[in-house]
Amino acid sequence: MRSPSLGTGLLALVLTAGVFVPGAQADPGTPKPGTPGTPTASEVRAAQDRAVAAQGAVGVLQRKLDAANAELDAASVRAAKAAEAWNGARWTAQQARIAAREAATASKAADRALAVQVKQFRDAIVLAHNSGLDLNAATAFVTADGMESLLERSSASDYLQARFDQRRNEYVAAADTAEKASGKAAATSQDAEQALADARVAKDAADAAASDAAVAATAIEARRTRLVARLAKLQGISVRLARKRQDAILLAREERRAAEAAAAAKAVKATPAVAHDPKPDEPRPGDEPAPPADGDGARAAIAYARAQLGKPYVWGADGPNAFDCSGLTSQAWAAGGKSLPHYSVAQYDVSTPISASELRPGDLVFWGDGPSSSSIYHVALYVGNGRIIHAPRTGRPVSEDSMYYWRTPDFYARP
Repeated sequence: MRSPSLGTGLLALVLTAGVFVPGAQADPGTPKPGTPGTPTASEVRAAQDRAVAAQGAVGVLQRKLDAANAELDAASVRAAKAAEAWNGARWTAQQARIAAREAATASKAADRALAVQVKQFRDAIVLAHNSGLDLNAATAFVTADGMESLLERSSASDYLQARFDQRRNEYVAAADTAEKASGKAAATSQDAEQALADARVAKDAADAAASDAAVAATAIEARRTRLVARLAKLQGISVRLARKRQDAILLAREERRAAEAAAAAKAVKATPAVAHDPKPDEPRPGDEPAPPADGDGARAAIAYARAQLGKPYVWGADGPNAFDCSGLTSQAWAAGGKSLPHYSVAQYDVSTPISASELRPGDLVFWGDGPSSSSIYHVALYVGNGRIIHAPRTGRPVSEDSMYYWRTPDFYARP
């Protein structure tokens, strides 16, 4: 009768150490075929078949794990896009409020200017009266409803007529300015209200996307846990070890992708920066430009960003305890003495576009969905040697990574 323990041990050996190779030289201590307790040839073949099946199952499970990871990444990207869309809507609303305040101020100034013109005109009437001009004409000037009516009723001298013409032109210009300023104030006020409403809608969308991403992350993590447990059982290892192997697989893939991208970047010849070029040359790690001078703020920006490592990602946050991507870069450069909007698209717009080959520590790198900078939805701070500091996404804190940890950036700019 075959020994169960020996048969089980052989199966485990086939599953974890490799496939049995017929004809291989036997170990001197291995029992010869036919020895009691030795598996038969059919049992060995069955064990081999089970090993092959197990390897196939392992492959299936690994593909499912890869799909789960990709699904989690996609959910995170959707949440990041929604968060930056809200940052954009909020920034637009802020700009609209500023424009509305400026327009209201301009309208008040125009009204004051019009009042001055009216007073100056009436002063001219008093002067005409004191100069001995026709009192009836002067009275008409004072009581006239408008310049046109006044001029029609006037019988003043040529001098007074010229003076009235001058005042009339000034009055008409002031009245026109006041009317336009009033209309602009009303329009910008409406724009501000609409922008605020849009921001509220975008905030709700960002909140929903973040909630969806969190739910998806929980579900995907539960699925990954089940898959890893099944994988561990098939491989005959502990769940803890299987999880460590999965983490190592993900890390190895990121490192391989980063190394391949960096190697490709080294082979690209540098070209001059083109402001409208959305796909500039890749940086060449190891051939870094000179570090920024102390006075340009980049060192302070990098130091600030490094001090935030490990803090959580929260969409819409700009510190001090949590950040989203553009919140981190805006606060980092605030420490460097430059003001950047809390919105990745606007950060690119107010900065100087550069090529990737011109990158130096303190510059910004961006990811987008298309050839236009309006598609940007993620930003990071370049710290040199092909590395960035950024607030990646929900579930991942502020971290320092390879610039290629995910995929090659699409845009580059210098604040």
